Amino acid sequence: MTISILSLHTYPVKSCGGITHTQVNICATGLAHDREWVVVDEAGRFLTQRAHPRMALIQPALDATALFLNAPEMPTLRISLCHSEQAASAVPIRIWNSDTLGHDEGDMAGRWFSDYLGLRCRLYRVHHEARRLAGPDLVARWRNGRTNGDAFPQEHLVGFADSFPFLITNQASLDDLNRHLIARDQDAVTMNRFRPNIVIQGLEAYEEDYLSSLRVGPLVFALVKRCTRCPMPNVDPLTGEMGEEPMNTLRAYRSFEAGVLFGVNAVMAGAQPGAVLSVGDRLEAELDI
Repeated sequence: MTISILSLHTYPVKSCGGITHTQVNICATGLAHDREWVVVDEAGRFLTQRAHPRMALIQPALDATALFLNAPEMPTLRISLCHSEQAASAVPIRIWNSDTLGHDEGDMAGRWFSDYLGLRCRLYRVHHEARRLAGPDLVARWRNGRTNGDAFPQEHLVGFADSFPFLITNQASLDDLNRHLIARDQDAVTMNRFRPNIVIQGLEAYEEDYLSSLRVGPLVFALVKRCTRCPMPNVDPLTGEMGEEPMNTLRAYRSFEAGVLFGVNAVMAGAQPGAVLSVGDRLEAELDI
């Protein structure tokens, strides 16, 4: 079978809209600028579409100098990409059960998000001193299960993503889900409901569950965990409204002890400075045996 990258996606601000790429750089925390910013309320809680589905309508764009954010009835917000962290105070931020550091992007950004979401909040960028590690126990388990696992790094940084720097999904699995939805007289959904970084093609439906790794050139993706899904795929990215599908349908046939599963979480090794991923890149798969 020929496995290849079908599409590539980043989400610069956690839980806001995404950017689709034909080619994207790789950095220390995953794809460049992925989940590099997070919105936090005045109680210190990070905000997501789970409670604020209108975040889906915040659309990002990037150029060489800035991040641009647009939302309905809001002016464009420009955030400089120039690293000013050296002068910025590190603010403790907790993403679920792990702690990291951010720096405040200032009053203008805070007002923009506060006005749009209707509550007081601030925008933070990953601080240069942040050192949040992706699933150390799961990475260790993956390494221990491989004859040459010691050659794979134990520590992998992650920005403001929930747990891991990469989420990989399989187009055939979405096609299968859509067949189930249509059979239940529900509308088909698009892959952006699941907010992947890398969408692959060439596998059978849910075959990704049984892979140990994917390799593209010198890059090795360790598939350390099947992804447990929260209700966020029920948010329509075109309307910012929460519904009941596709999770009701997915729950009917993809429920396991860990939860409802769709996609796999990964960490990566082998990237050199300037490394990129491109749509069409071919992947070599290793089965989990």
